[in-house]
Amino acid sequence: MHLQPYQSVNGTPFTATRDDVIRAHGQPRSESRNSVGLTALDYGDVVYRFQDSGRLEEVTVGAEVLHLGPVAVPFRDLAAFVQSSDSTVFDRAGFLVSPLYGIAFVPGEPCWVTALARHCMAEWVALRVS
Repeated sequence: MHLQPYQSVNGTPFTATRDDVIRAHGQPRSESRNSVGLTALDYGDVVYRFQDSGRLEEVTVGAEVLHLGPVAVPFRDLAAFVQSSDSTVFDRAGFLVSPLYGIAFVPGEPCWVTALARHCMAEWVALRVS
């Protein structure tokens, strides 16, 4: 996964619309609506989630390695990397969330990393788990 935090994921900018993603990647394997009201375009190894307005919210990628510019971090080391380099990192509902890098992931799960649009971070901060 090549990430420019809050800017782009694997070359797809967070300014991309649903139509832009379909033009670039073709029809998804599936399309569904999740419990928080986002529409997910699932391509198998990547899932794009959009608001009803068409605004891109999240991109989840099966990422054995996260590339941040010249730095390559294997998923197995991602939790330690984030915790040592982002003083604002926090845990929500089992996800480790990094405001510095704009990502959320479950350290114990295999290789899925979700990149977040900047406006989504406030929702993660405010999320309360009961």
